Amino acid sequence: MKYSVTGFRAASAVLALSLLAGCVTAPRLSLHTEVDNSVDFSQYQTFGFASPLGTDRDGYQTIVSQQLAAAAQKQLEARGLRFDAKAPQLLVNFNGRLNDKLRVTTTSVPELLPPLRRDYYGYRYGLYSPWPSYRDETVVTPYQEGTLNVDLADAGHKRLVWEAVVSGRVTAKTLDNLQPLLEAAVAEAFGKLPATLGHKAP
Repeated sequence: MKYSVTGFRAASAVLALSLLAGCVTAPRLSLHTEVDNSVDFSQYQTFGFASPLGTDRDGYQTIVSQQLAAAAQKQLEARGLRFDAKAPQLLVNFNGRLNDKLRVTTTSVPELLPPLRRDYYGYRYGLYSPWPSYRDETVVTPYQEGTLNVDLADAGHKRLVWEAVVSGRVTAKTLDNLQPLLEAAVAEAFGKLPATLGHKAP
């Protein structure tokens, strides 16, 4: 039996996730999570994957989807959950996107005194330096931000119970080995899972 979760778009997902991998080791990685506090996470003992995943393309599973699923399975099994492809209690889903951004930076930089002021302050020449003159310099830098969504949905009630959003600045660096970087992003997200997940209440 296959399950699906609506509301996900696969457009550009593979490209976005590939580029996001360049953000995983960046110093300004951003992580945000949302949790349904009304849910008892200790009730969940099994998990599976949404079909299709948000990172799949029409008709087939992408390599990125396979790598993300493998990373998620490793993380969840380490927390005591069991993979169940037929009747999972939790569904895992992924999505990726790429957004154009602008970074605006304004700094004060010293500049030479204008001619009149230099002449006026000439009496200081050879004795000591005048106060430097400063001006604001604004630099606008375009860049791209990659975002990875990791969702956990209650399969029985078909509702989202937990979500992680990992985002960061994308670079143009060519990625020769994508899998370890995707694993790092999933590990970063699942590091914020509810502590009771996989620990059945007595």
